[in-house]
Amino acid sequence: MKLPRSTLLVVLISLLPALSGCGHPSGVMQPVGLAAGTNTTQVDMLVATTRQPSGDPATLFNGERSPKPFMTDVAVSIPPKREAGTVQWPKRLPPNPATDFAVTRVKQIDTIPEGRAWFRQHIEGGHALVFIHGFNNTYEDSVFRLAQIVHDSGMQATPILFTWPSRAQLTGYEYDKESTNYSRTALEQSLRVLAADPDVKDITILAHSMGTWLAMESLRQMGIRDGHVNAKIHNVILASPDIDIQVFAKQFVEMGDPKPKFTIFVSQDDRALAASSFITGNVSRLGAIDPSKEPYRSRLERAGITAIDLTKVKTEDSLHHGKFAESPEIVQLIGQRLMTGQTLTDSNVSLGQGVAAVVGGTARTVGTVAGAAVAAPLTIIEQPARRQQPTGTELEDSLNKDRQSKPLTQ
Repeated sequence: MKLPRSTLLVVLISLLPALSGCGHPSGVMQPVGLAAGTNTTQVDMLVATTRQPSGDPATLFNGERSPKPFMTDVAVSIPPKREAGTVQWPKRLPPNPATDFAVTRVKQIDTIPEGRAWFRQHIEGGHALVFIHGFNNTYEDSVFRLAQIVHDSGMQATPILFTWPSRAQLTGYEYDKESTNYSRTALEQSLRVLAADPDVKDITILAHSMGTWLAMESLRQMGIRDGHVNAKIHNVILASPDIDIQVFAKQFVEMGDPKPKFTIFVSQDDRALAASSFITGNVSRLGAIDPSKEPYRSRLERAGITAIDLTKVKTEDSLHHGKFAESPEIVQLIGQRLMTGQTLTDSNVSLGQGVAAVVGGTARTVGTVAGAAVAAPLTIIEQPARRQQPTGTELEDSLNKDRQSKPLTQ
């Protein structure tokens, strides 16, 4: 069904207030000093990027693409009084470490041996977390978000951020998507270098939104080259994956065997994914499925993919797109269970507000949560489109067959 132009405009306009957010000061990457006796927590991270240097120490890197990747040692100070799940952006510059997130150290790393030396100095049991941000993110957005995730989750892992060239503009969806493709080899190479480090025992990849596409493409490339993903990559967590369902199935299969353990966080009230579906021609996104219903329930079970449904989890995010990081219970789940390879639905799980979890095809509700209503302006986007949708058979075929793409002439 082709929507009338007037209807399309109404839908897009209704999305803009939620998509634009409140905003915050830019230029927070200039390090600030900590006053004596300041009671803050520090998160150290290694940042790899395919962004172009900005030439400004207040921003470091912009949203344009660089043919050369860069590495940077960054330290972020977390204030003592704040709500878990939130990033305390400064209201004015320079930031006040007593009340704001603040960068306290920036140091460029020029060689792989220097990067390995950094890892040895910041080792956490040999566990590495690689975070890949989503659409509409600046360099500093992704730095502060990873710092928040690491702090609030309590994870025992060395944090590594891979930030790709996003122009951080609502109108830049296509540019950002092409930037993920531009960056997939750089991410693959970064994962290979990390896995080759003898001090690294295991790697968890945590990717969000459009960054899940980049993660899947890089792992698929690795699988095609080697026949399988590197054995040190134990876990892949896809939060609100902005990926066509059938394309994900092909990527999953083509990375070969054995595979890492896959966990996906989904939410049927995700307004950003509803917009993405609209932009891409009403194609269903992986992050918006209901994993308790067929055909997804049985297909995910057969593929060994864990799906956690966050639809009823409440956060302050009006888009319902960042629940994995903004819900204290969920981010702690990532840090305390997924990062250590534990299962998610045994008798030891206690998530406070709760989350609906679907593991191995069996729906289990952990705790209790209030229902969340879908905002009225998005109703037209979330109505089923009048075009052929993937059937259970097609999804199963993609997940289990055609491990190698064949030329069209055969």
